[in-house]
Amino acid sequence: MAVQDPGWELYRSFLAVLREGSLSAAARSLRLTQPTIGRHIRQLETALKTPLFTRSQHGLAPAEAAFALAPHAEAMAGAAAALLRAAAGREQAQGVVRIAASEIIGVEVLPPILADVRSRHPGIVIELSLSDRVEDLLRRDADIAVRMARPTQGALVARHIGRVRLGLHGHRRYLAARGRPVRMAELAQHAVIGFDRETASLRALRRLGLDLRREDFALRADSHLAQLAAIRAGVGIGICQVPLARRDPDLVHVLADELAMALDMWLAMHQDLRASRPIRAVFDHLGTALSAYVRSDRAGR
Repeated sequence: MAVQDPGWELYRSFLAVLREGSLSAAARSLRLTQPTIGRHIRQLETALKTPLFTRSQHGLAPAEAAFALAPHAEAMAGAAAALLRAAAGREQAQGVVRIAASEIIGVEVLPPILADVRSRHPGIVIELSLSDRVEDLLRRDADIAVRMARPTQGALVARHIGRVRLGLHGHRRYLAARGRPVRMAELAQHAVIGFDRETASLRALRRLGLDLRREDFALRADSHLAQLAAIRAGVGIGICQVPLARRDPDLVHVLADELAMALDMWLAMHQDLRASRPIRAVFDHLGTALSAYVRSDRAGR
């Protein structure tokens, strides 16, 4: 006899146990009872004909099948959350809008923009997913994404915001103590802030003639936020978005004529979300505000 397809509530309980590590913790997170969670796990294991967890002294240990199912269950959870967000805000500009962006954009650029969104649309709740990895909009990991590369997935609505210049910057305090480089070769005499691992940014710098290796950096961090903090603290010279650095009068753009590098900024959302009033409102507001951010670089040149 064919087994009935497991309902979403079984996968939701499965994800909660996988994330929390025990039936009791999963029950608290979902506001259900521990016996209910346990029953859901048994039902799912029966339907799938495979064990998902084994008991250990530290709680429930995921079996191999649990790890294999996890990304698919996460995709289901993302789709369910997106469905609720879209339904809640279809008639009015209210509901939850999830935005994916890099850490540097999410921490340094978006907050004042989102404050304006909230003042105009107090019924909209914002969720920020900050990571340098690319969120999957087709899988509904986020409603809107700010990306520094052109989206390639066909089912997305994408808006090109502009090109964001990158440049080498140092704090006035550091440059006063160590001198301001006037030629690229002089960087070898300075404390340079860079990456701990091989990155696309590092390869791009080499293509521009800046042949820097990991060993050349006085401070190494793969986090752009950590690099910016080090520049502001006067550790040395590092790369920063030019319009972002212009906001701080103590950050000096050096070797501007020697290093010309820029990233394309794009705003993207799934085409099926265009009818959602809150998502559309946030998308349009982000487009206008981020365009002004990009233009602020040209205005100051």
